[in-house]
Amino acid sequence: MNRLTGVVLTAAGAVLASAGVLAAQVAQQANSTYQTEEGRKGVAKGLNAPTRETTQKPGELIRNMGLEPGMTVADVGTGVGYMLPYLSRRVGPAGRVLAEDIFDDFLAGAKQTAEEQKLTNITFVKGTETDPALPEGQVDVELVLDAYHHFDYPEKMLAALRKALKPDGKLVIVEYYKRESAMPNGRALTHIRLDMPDVIKEVEANRFHLIMEKEHIKNVQYMLVLEKS
Repeated sequence: MNRLTGVVLTAAGAVLASAGVLAAQVAQQANSTYQTEEGRKGVAKGLNAPTRETTQKPGELIRNMGLEPGMTVADVGTGVGYMLPYLSRRVGPAGRVLAEDIFDDFLAGAKQTAEEQKLTNITFVKGTETDPALPEGQVDVELVLDAYHHFDYPEKMLAALRKALKPDGKLVIVEYYKRESAMPNGRALTHIRLDMPDVIKEVEANRFHLIMEKEHIKNVQYMLVLEKS
């Protein structure tokens, strides 16, 4: 191998290494607890905490989403299905709720929630880290509640979410601020990957356009509504 060939190969290797960094999982720290069944059981307790009724303000969230009877709404990262009763009742018998998650035990918990609440308009969807596996062009509203910071491959997820939306469909992201006050013990500073301005930049860079920005919980959470661009 001559010197020029060696330089070319070295440069090519650097490019591939750089591409590998770009393609790597970006939410490993946020997702570390989710890697074991015991960890997910602990998370599930928090997701079902009765205090979420006041801290999450689900009724206000539903109203601000622009969700109407008869719509198809996707709950991306449904967990154990905390939002399913609110979404199901809002879209009504003529509507449809797609409850998506990547973990079988979370989906089992969500199915139990639906059964206990006698919710009959819900379809459960097993997604992956790169694709929520929603039906193409059939979703009116996609809700990503406290889940965007768990996207390991945001570009791939956003492409799949865009593909699933109807032409006038909306993507709703409710996320924690990356600031000390947003989570107990300042955990948001390390747990949350991007603060709101950078989330907006990242999502808009992936063929969405911001149409509404709103503080959902003061100094804790914000809400973004986006459409296809």
